[in-house]
Amino acid sequence: MNLNTSDWVGFVIGDLFDRFERGKANQTKLEDGSDLFYAGAKRGDNGVMRYCAYDEDLVSAGNCIVFISNGEGSVGYANYMDTDFVASADLILGHANWMTPEIGLFLATVFSLERPKYSFGRKWGRFLKDTVVKLPAQRDGNGVLVVDPDSTYSEDGYIPDWQYMTGFVRSLNHKPLTTRNTDSPLKLGTGDWEFFLLKDLCSIDMGNKMDFSAMGTDYPEVNFVGRSAENNGVMGVVDLVEGVTPYPAGALTVALGGSLGSTFLHEQPFYTSQNVSVLRFNNDEVSTYARLFLASMIEFESRFKYFPFGRELNKYIRTVFGFDLPIKRDENGEPVADPTKQYHADGFTPDWQFMEDYIKSLPYGDRIPEIESEEDGGDQP
Repeated sequence: MNLNTSDWVGFVIGDLFDRFERGKANQTKLEDGSDLFYAGAKRGDNGVMRYCAYDEDLVSAGNCIVFISNGEGSVGYANYMDTDFVASADLILGHANWMTPEIGLFLATVFSLERPKYSFGRKWGRFLKDTVVKLPAQRDGNGVLVVDPDSTYSEDGYIPDWQYMTGFVRSLNHKPLTTRNTDSPLKLGTGDWEFFLLKDLCSIDMGNKMDFSAMGTDYPEVNFVGRSAENNGVMGVVDLVEGVTPYPAGALTVALGGSLGSTFLHEQPFYTSQNVSVLRFNNDEVSTYARLFLASMIEFESRFKYFPFGRELNKYIRTVFGFDLPIKRDENGEPVADPTKQYHADGFTPDWQFMEDYIKSLPYGDRIPEIESEEDGGDQP
């Protein structure tokens, strides 16, 4: 569908909605958990900052427009939230009985065009209900505007064209997820693998040990990784801390508590909470795909052999923690010996290429992008 805005008419935002509510939560007082999204003054990721535990007093109903009324970077933006969530006090939520996902997405986009008019000094919250935005309006067969005698949505009786909004969003181009991998994945054949210590494969750092509740979120730009098994371990996005360089993209994190053993590869720089170790690789041989293979091996090994308040992973991860891996072999099937013994006391070398090929052979494995590490190896600055 073509988007012709020339005949759109003005509507006052306050007249469109049945009710508005202010968000109720303060991030520093939320309980950790994975029950609900916590949305804050953030445009990206649909405003989601982290997960939190369910709290009946803080929950807001979904299927609403989220107006960002405060915050230096995102004030003036709007998002559509489809599910129940916990909202920051910097948000104003608009509810209406005409709301659907399609209409919500359409309106959130239109409302976000108002952003240039507002800033941290000129906050949207004070002007929101009086803001006039242009929208498509219902017309009869002759192209004449339909007038509602009750003037439900405007003083002039004009009615937003909900059907047009729905049809436009549904008409947007999208491509279904496809894969060229039609064959079965490579066979693992674990019988001839050899045991490797993790400490011989990469550098192991014990993380930043930061407190998420104490982090600033006024200018969020760095992922914060905790001990969660959800959302790649990312609890939220925080401000850059002066003097503390984030860990680079391409590193793995391992949860040493909480969701113990949860292991993730990160596409963006990050900080960590306590009890999260960071694995960094010195060799270009260890590709994105090989690191994903290792992440699965680490998680599998730790989940079944380590547990909190007993055989804790943090006591062993830099010493005896390890697992079996495929090794490089010659054309006769004999192990290739590394005289430098870089990875193993007996000179075995992990077959990084097989690991990469295996991950790529999985369903949709061809859709996994290569991560460009900002930095390979070395100690955390």
